[in-house]
Amino acid sequence: MAKFNFENAIERLEQVINKLESGELGLDESIKVFEEGVELSKKCHKKLKEAEAKVKQLIKTENGEFELDLFTENES
Repeated sequence: MAKFNFENAIERLEQVINKLESGELGLDESIKVFEEGVELSKKCHKKLKEAEAKVKQLIKTENGEFELDLFTENES
């Protein structure tokens, strides 16, 4: 099994979207391509959640150490 590559998956997902939006596919092919897009979307979402978890673990404290914490968004 090949290792998952997020960037390649996003590129393929864009291709899938373009194919579906083109209107050139028949019903059966559209369903097949749509299913591929759903699977790619799930894998990308999982990869993003994993990356988010890693980032949350690497937030630096004021004393220069790292601790598990959440980013806070600046509300302006």
